Amino acid sequence: QVQLVESGGGLVQAGGSLRLSCAASGRTFSTYTMGWFRQAPEKERDFVAAISRSGGSTTYADSVKGRFTISRDNAKNTVYLQMNSLKAEDTAVYYCAADPSGRFYSTRPYNYDYWGQGTQVTVSS
Repeated sequence: QVQLVESGGGLVQAGGSLRLSCAASGRTFSTYTMGWFRQAPEKERDFVAAISRSGGSTTYADSVKGRFTISRDNAKNTVYLQMNSLKAEDTAVYYCAADPSGRFYSTRPYNYDYWGQGTQVTVSS
């Protein structure tokens, strides 16, 4: 089992940047596909980005492509989400998640077994 702890959220003006971090416990971090999701009030949890176990492959939701970058440091058991050119519609609670199945990557929340507690990102317009 792995525990995930997100950090780095906050309040930022539109056009600004934030970097989210997700620290994982345990020695098997490099075996997990990692993803970021977000959930706005009264909306479903949406896929944002995912990264393969080695970090060599990434995929993004169309709404964040070109603005967000997912990366990971397996030596530090940490996955990151660099968010640039933020928009008001990016406001949400952001969650990191781990998929231990060996899938290359997944955009589906139900494929991820472990979740962090979430970090709030608020973008003021």
